[in-house]
Amino acid sequence: MKAPTFPESVQDGTIANWHKAVGSAVSRDELIVDIETDKVVLEVVAPVDGVLTSISAEEGATIASNQVIGAITEGAAASAAPAAAVAEAAPVASNSDAVASPAARKMASEKGIDLNSVAGTGKDGRITKEDVASASAKPAAAPAPAAKPAAAAAPLPAGDRIEKRVPMTRLRKRIAERLLDATSSTAMLTTFNEVNMKPLMDLRKEYKDLFEKTHDGARLGFMGMFTKAACEALKRFPQVNASLDGDDIVYHGFQDIGVAVSTPNGLVVPVLRDVDDMGIASIESGIRDFGLRARDGKIGIDEMMGGTFTITNGGVFGSLLSTPILNPPQSAILGMHKIQDRPMAVNGKVEILPMMYLALSYDHRLLDGKDAVQFLVAIKDMIEDPARILLQV
Repeated sequence: MKAPTFPESVQDGTIANWHKAVGSAVSRDELIVDIETDKVVLEVVAPVDGVLTSISAEEGATIASNQVIGAITEGAAASAAPAAAVAEAAPVASNSDAVASPAARKMASEKGIDLNSVAGTGKDGRITKEDVASASAKPAAAPAPAAKPAAAAAPLPAGDRIEKRVPMTRLRKRIAERLLDATSSTAMLTTFNEVNMKPLMDLRKEYKDLFEKTHDGARLGFMGMFTKAACEALKRFPQVNASLDGDDIVYHGFQDIGVAVSTPNGLVVPVLRDVDDMGIASIESGIRDFGLRARDGKIGIDEMMGGTFTITNGGVFGSLLSTPILNPPQSAILGMHKIQDRPMAVNGKVEILPMMYLALSYDHRLLDGKDAVQFLVAIKDMIEDPARILLQV
């Protein structure tokens, strides 16, 4: 059983989680192991029916593309698998049953410690390297009583301060590197505006049910309208849709818009291709599909490649105002925020309107303030008067 072929942009991966132990019966296309790369978690399934007979890359190990990570004996009967597993794993059964990090397993093996006798303090009871070190420091003559304090260790003395050290995942490290690179290698500046959401909210209220019925359950949300408005604005201001490549400015004749999606493992930005050719329903369905698959870690690396512009919506988490960070080599990113009722002056009178702050961060090396401000105003005008999107005015 080999690791999948990684794209050119991915150098290596890390074994994140084995879903099967040595000796377990497996079925064809059953999930066996997760491999975490810089951009996405890849799932490796069993190529045949049989029994997992060996694992050559433990959790936490760094692997290359197409590297052998385990072996499956094809055709072994599922009923015989448990017996085979017990027979093969008998010498190390005590340690293999425990949930422990690779570093903890290595230390336990070196010190001859049974991991089943160690109380785990990590997430979901996972045994850490520090737990093994603590266990090795205890007197060897009294192993039996040591189990009782472990079972009763839940309530800690008052005043104790707890620290837990957890290594960053590859995805989180890659996100950190890209964010740091964006802030250090671009002349990033942010301009703000605010938009009256009432026209769009009234439109959504009037046509929401009909829209969903007409377009096979596609929901009419705000992201579809903002994405379409951004696409129209990008056509009017092609420099916002451009990118820098060395000393050259690359103008893209298409609008591939990335939509930032939050996942348990970190932020990913899948890309909607050729948004100019998509309708509101297609955009909404695409964004919803990205959200569902991102939550399950099923977005492919190719779906996150490229992109000429990005939209991020911190408003879903309650953010009132923020300065989004660029997604290089793109030259701009639009930040949406929470809708909040505020008193506004309308024709000399004060009205309470649902308002949203918009933020556009841009690379000042490529974009002048005038271009960035006019681009953001164009989006504001289209959202406050959605007919402009249809009429392209």
